[in-house]
Amino acid sequence: MTIGFALDCGVALLVVAVGGWTIVARASFAAVVGFVSFGLLVTLAWVRLAAVDVALTEAAIGSGLTGALLLGAAARLRGNEVAMRAERPGPALRIAAGLFAATVAAALAAAVLLLPDPAPTLAPAAAANAGATGLGNPVTNVLIAFRAIDTMLEKVVLVLALVGVWSLAADRGWGAAPSPPCAAGSGDKTAFLAQLLTPIGIVVGIYILWEGADNPGGAFQGGTILAAMWLLVMMAGLANAPAISRRSLRLLLIAGPGVFLVVGLGGLWFGAAFLAYPVAHAKAVILIIEFVMTLTIAATLALLLAGPPEREASP
Repeated sequence: MTIGFALDCGVALLVVAVGGWTIVARASFAAVVGFVSFGLLVTLAWVRLAAVDVALTEAAIGSGLTGALLLGAAARLRGNEVAMRAERPGPALRIAAGLFAATVAAALAAAVLLLPDPAPTLAPAAAANAGATGLGNPVTNVLIAFRAIDTMLEKVVLVLALVGVWSLAADRGWGAAPSPPCAAGSGDKTAFLAQLLTPIGIVVGIYILWEGADNPGGAFQGGTILAAMWLLVMMAGLANAPAISRRSLRLLLIAGPGVFLVVGLGGLWFGAAFLAYPVAHAKAVILIIEFVMTLTIAATLALLLAGPPEREASP
């Protein structure tokens, strides 16, 4: 048995164990901690599978921002946790839910294991045409060229999710500013951490965006890091969340999908196809899309975690 095989077995066992512990944990805070740990272990598993792009996304979204969102939810529900425990479903319903989850897991495993060998794939065709975009990162190449419509619609879904969060605001709060969780004064440790990490995080986010053209990274990973830095600054009390009625903010939220759509319509205008990039300038056009999408992703994710508008924005 090699060291690599032993490490893979250990990671697999830890993923299952931590996932099970997260499900059965009674305290919401303990469950959130388990979820974050589960995300970090899955990140390590993706790294072992040489899927660094997926690992970066899992660490940033699955463990980082989602973990922060769940921590905020657990903090708000802490006072009602005793009442919620009293309303737990009975053993029969819990057993039925467990059996249903096990059935779904078994069906997914069977679907994967029973695939024909070799499995049908478009990978050779995508690799053969990869040079047309000038991108060195095959993941970015697939997402921005061969699955461009999916990638564009994913960002539209993010904006729609934010609108859904804003719709939870009371009528008197509409057009006001969100109130991020765990806001602290400017003189505490949170503020010091925000002042220390934010400049580094901005540089790292921009670097990951730029490197995404040829190496693991890209708009989503870079935008997530920028969102985390902005959220940290707001939580530390160093900056206020903007009012959702601000026109510049709304333009930023739709800028990414808007630029994507304009480029797509440009392909039709010049007689090719929707989202067909000009071969001579494909990489430059894609980098423009990625840059604008990064700003939209950062703003959308940060405001999603900030929550619905609750207070008047400071001038």
